Amino acid sequence: MSYVVYGAGAVGGVIGGHLHRAGLQVTLVARGDHLAAIRRDGLLLDTGDGRHRIDAPATDTAAGVDWGSDTVVVLAVKSHQAHGALADLRRHAPDDVAVVCATNGIATETAALRLFARTYAVCVMLPATHLEPGVVVAGCHPTPAILDIGRIPAGTDTTTSAVAADLRAAGIVSQERPDILAWKRRKLLMNLGNGVDACFGRGAAADRLTDLAVAEGERVLAAAGLEVVTAAADTERRGSILQRRTDLERRGGSTWQSLRRGTGDSEIDYLAGEVVLLGRLHDVRTPVNEAVVAATRSLAYAGAEPRSLDADEVLRAL
Repeated sequence: MSYVVYGAGAVGGVIGGHLHRAGLQVTLVARGDHLAAIRRDGLLLDTGDGRHRIDAPATDTAAGVDWGSDTVVVLAVKSHQAHGALADLRRHAPDDVAVVCATNGIATETAALRLFARTYAVCVMLPATHLEPGVVVAGCHPTPAILDIGRIPAGTDTTTSAVAADLRAAGIVSQERPDILAWKRRKLLMNLGNGVDACFGRGAAADRLTDLAVAEGERVLAAAGLEVVTAAADTERRGSILQRRTDLERRGGSTWQSLRRGTGDSEIDYLAGEVVLLGRLHDVRTPVNEAVVAATRSLAYAGAEPRSLDADEVLRAL
């Protein structure tokens, strides 16, 4: 198989870089200064065993891809960018292309399935950072990621088997899961702390706010009748596979990185905002996640400093 990694940022860059190092044909889709740096110097993949230059073809649109019958798209943009990416793919990619959603949240798969019959989901367990054009940093070593894959709406097939095998060949832990969305919903609950981590100073109040957001998310998913794997199952799956690099400073998650880069937006509407949406659909109040969404939006729009808000103020208001 050949791969188009659409969104070669933190997650996509690490995936694409490792696939390329394993000898697989990879095309990177990026934009702006990041794309310019990749075209000029290659993608710099920073890992626990050194920095590696990834000399892979790079483009800013699906029109620049040399599509083949065995091409698989790894969609690794932020969730709020997925509609634009999918529209580009719909215009330029083959109708029968396989689209593998390596995204946070649980909304991208539905959007992809509307356009592409062969849609797949990955539960992304991949600590990484992308703060500098042309550079992505894998946060764990020697195994950079756990990327389990399944078919949408459910099940497995020859594509999930082939992609999982290629990921394993690239040093990434991967297995097929027929209930992949149940795993992604657990990951969504874990990602409810992203907005808190991005907006509020660290401490007991921020930890309490995260706990309340997750508890609220659990209630909403239960009210919606959606299957979710247990926290214990998720912990068992992770085990000791992902070892954090001791040479790296612990920075922040994907939402923190968006605020740090001053992009003016974030995927919060598809993380805490997903809980808010499901709460509205099923008549469950979600004041905690609404507060996290509002805080993240305000900092993103203002270009303000990450972790500059006081979680105690939100707790008192709640």
